[in-house]
Amino acid sequence: MALVPYEENPLPALSKLHNSSAQFRFANQELRLAQDWKRLGVAAVVWDAAVVMCMYLELGAVELKGKKVVELGAGTGLVGIVAALLGAHVTITDREPALEFLSANVAANLPPPAGDLVVVSELTWGQGLERFPEGGFDVVLGADIIYLEETFSSLLRTLEHLCSDSTVVLLACKIRYERDARFLSMLRHSFTVEEVHYDKDRDIRLYKASRLPRRRDL
Repeated sequence: MALVPYEENPLPALSKLHNSSAQFRFANQELRLAQDWKRLGVAAVVWDAAVVMCMYLELGAVELKGKKVVELGAGTGLVGIVAALLGAHVTITDREPALEFLSANVAANLPPPAGDLVVVSELTWGQGLERFPEGGFDVVLGADIIYLEETFSSLLRTLEHLCSDSTVVLLACKIRYERDARFLSMLRHSFTVEEVHYDKDRDIRLYKASRLPRRRDL
């Protein structure tokens, strides 16, 4: 998630974003995620897309136990934490300024042995991708990471690097603007994309994508 600080918003619907923590129960465990809107903005609060993604993962529609999973734009780390609790080996990523905050949330909610399944790593989309194994992940997760149009090309390059033909990509998002739908159109040039879940109450859509077979020049 982008690191954009915001001023206090008086709207009641957004007041929960300014709380110092958010509590959830997933994978039979109580989780408390620290939040810090004033210092890190959108990267340090739990958005509805992350909650819906976790609910979907709990349903078991995607096999996670023993799988190599990477979360992009992790923010508070909720999705990656839940994936680890469900048995995945998880690499949780975000931009460098968010890593200390993210690592603290992971440590607080994933004591050993679950915490031994998690690595927190810096990843700015489109940069330093050689540090990550090409096509080396079984599942790629992203909650509310589709909203800044200037990041779309680099996000797509990152997905193309991380995914093999068998990788499952799950993206949870709210389609707020036409540009959000444009990213899905971009994604369809190299991935199959289908909507697999819609949370009507939160207006969150969950998309599943798979890499199209790469063309081989004759």
